Amino acid sequence: MTRYIIIILTIFLTACGTSSANKKKSEVNSRKIDTKTGLQENKATSQNVADETTDENHATYFVVVADTSQDYTMLHQKMFDLNRKFDIPIDTMGRYYNKSKNLIALPDNAEDEIYAGDYFPKRFPTEKLSLEYLDFYQSQAGEKTIALVTGIYETEKSADSALTILKKTEKKVFKIKANIYVGCTH
Repeated sequence: MTRYIIIILTIFLTACGTSSANKKKSEVNSRKIDTKTGLQENKATSQNVADETTDENHATYFVVVADTSQDYTMLHQKMFDLNRKFDIPIDTMGRYYNKSKNLIALPDNAEDEIYAGDYFPKRFPTEKLSLEYLDFYQSQAGEKTIALVTGIYETEKSADSALTILKKTEKKVFKIKANIYVGCTH
């Protein structure tokens, strides 16, 4: 019986290679993504597939941003305007703007105790609107700059298609080629 408990504890403590506390710290530190590679033109394939990775924990994706600001309320309203105008779904991941923390955050009682009350970014391909901190995708961005993300795409071609549609009404829309941490966060 003791042997099984030791095995289970070993598996639990070594999940994803580090402890939960270290993973949270690692995730926060990984916000400062190396975008030198991410900002260069994609020369990999004729399809411009974002299959480049620096390691198994990172992936190159194309992030389309409709606008940026430090004004959450303005971008939040614009997100709903884009939702109505283009019928793009919204996915906040349960996050909201916590005024006392001055932070886009998961609720303090979120199921994920490690990130409850903190910001947790979108990290995988999606064609849904959300408000994110721009510095997660573009390291030179200001720390509290909020991005109205319209989608995260695996291919540049898909991102360019979205960009073309949005440019008809959104003058500030742009695309980022970002090297995003997609590894375990616990």
